[in-house]
Amino acid sequence: MADGLAALTRLPGGLFALALAEGARKQLRREWTGSPMHRWRIARPRPHGLAARPRDPRPPNLEIGRQILAGRFEFGGVALETGTRGDPWDRPSPSRKFAQVLHGLDWMGDLLACGSVGATEGLRLTLDWSRVFGRWNSFSWSPEILERRVFNLACAAHVICATASDVERDQVAQDLARQARCLLGDLEPPTHAAERALAVALAGAALAGEAGEQLMDRGLVRLEQALPHTVQADGGHASRCPAAALELLFDLQTLDEALVQRGVAGPDEMMRAMDRLAGAVRFFTLADGGLPGLQGGEARSRAYVAAARASEGETGRPPAGRNGFQRLESRSLQVVADAAAPAEGPWSLTACAQPLALEILAKGKRMIGACAWSPDALGPQALRLADAASTLSLADGTCGEPVRGLLAAALGPRLAGAYAAVEHRRQETDGGVWLELSHEGWAKAFRLRHERRLFLDLAADELRGEDRLTPMGDTAAAEGQRRFFPYAVRFQIHPDVRASLARDGKSVLLRAEGDETGWWLRNDAQEVAIETSVHFEDGQPRRCHQVVLRGHARADAGARLRWKLAAAEAWPPPH
Repeated sequence: MADGLAALTRLPGGLFALALAEGARKQLRREWTGSPMHRWRIARPRPHGLAARPRDPRPPNLEIGRQILAGRFEFGGVALETGTRGDPWDRPSPSRKFAQVLHGLDWMGDLLACGSVGATEGLRLTLDWSRVFGRWNSFSWSPEILERRVFNLACAAHVICATASDVERDQVAQDLARQARCLLGDLEPPTHAAERALAVALAGAALAGEAGEQLMDRGLVRLEQALPHTVQADGGHASRCPAAALELLFDLQTLDEALVQRGVAGPDEMMRAMDRLAGAVRFFTLADGGLPGLQGGEARSRAYVAAARASEGETGRPPAGRNGFQRLESRSLQVVADAAAPAEGPWSLTACAQPLALEILAKGKRMIGACAWSPDALGPQALRLADAASTLSLADGTCGEPVRGLLAAALGPRLAGAYAAVEHRRQETDGGVWLELSHEGWAKAFRLRHERRLFLDLAADELRGEDRLTPMGDTAAAEGQRRFFPYAVRFQIHPDVRASLARDGKSVLLRAEGDETGWWLRNDAQEVAIETSVHFEDGQPRRCHQVVLRGHARADAGARLRWKLAAAEAWPPPH
């Protein structure tokens, strides 16, 4: 507690006051939503059965469904064994993340993929949840969990009620209506306003009668208000997380189909947002079918991303830049560079302080990227910093970090003190693509600017890079401080790629599975090392390696490091 209070006192007064206000708001919400008056208000009017049959286009995982049928619930890297037709609600969950997935019903689509037996089990588990938590519970009725449960229950209601009795069907419909009304009263903060309004509208489309009409109308109005703040003009999500854009597109596609079933036209803002998000997802889809693992998102599988693009008719070359990211492509190489500052304020809950980070694919396979931290990852918040990406870090400093303690409890783990701007300039010729990037995230502590220059040689099919630390301001003022600052340029290597240090102690051979020759990462660093690292897939860590190029920067002169990624020649050479 003392550490948390000490951290708060070091924060700007505005952020401290905001944390106090948000903490008070959450407490008032808990007291109000748990009160008898609130429970009475959200119980009326009662729905008259079910209407639309929403279909979530996300591909189900049949194996997860089969495990649940066998009485094994495994989420977030931990498992709960209940036995066949066991009750997961009457026992403590093994972790908070597990409980969030369990109560959010994120597994319901996987279970329903198992056919009629899955639907029967889904109904039983839904009714058992209602018996234990249906009145109210501070955890299971919290907005972030309620948001996903309302969405997932709206999609599942028709299927699980196919063989239900009239009493059971009415219970499911009433539970859905009550939870949607509760969610409608808590559309703040703006970071989740669109997703929550969407879930309310989807529940309304799934319910018949006045109850459904009211929820659908009110949800669509609030959705139309929230989408311009969530979806940027170029289609990127306001959080700058590629995976967030994909997930919102999935949700909007689900709602759009449900509205068509009800004969209701979606708001113009909703249709614009879908078109923009579809363009952003297309831009972010890389050669292996996944997304960049940057700014709080994972790559996802090819099948998962493709499901959102199933009806896409757009063809041709994607734009060079979108949502603050830049793409460079040659015959064999594909590069994505983070060329903007991380999201700010409430949108920074999943943002990463990893300026100028790179993701590189060679011959359609991931080679260099980031640790791919996401909110689902079983890893520390420190993986949101520069050391966990393919970029430069300076001494033991940070250029922004997640808040902790009482402030994080009130506002969430948003970034504080992050760099506010990134400059970039791009030039394209027949022979190659130049991309010059810079940021001043290290300026306050070290008076040094990081500049990264990339040249993708289209003829040679190779990537050349240069990282510079350039002095800023009065260099004489740095004389009284430590004269040299250690720096490191890291290249996070994908788990499916082997990294081997050559005899010269400088060059590193990167070889992906199935690649007989590989790629050379050559450089002029003072020191080169291959060290262990971690990479996340589906929230689970995988052991991998990182290539670390180390050196020292003079406070008054800076430093320069050059590197090149080029295909290795086959040996012996062909005759």
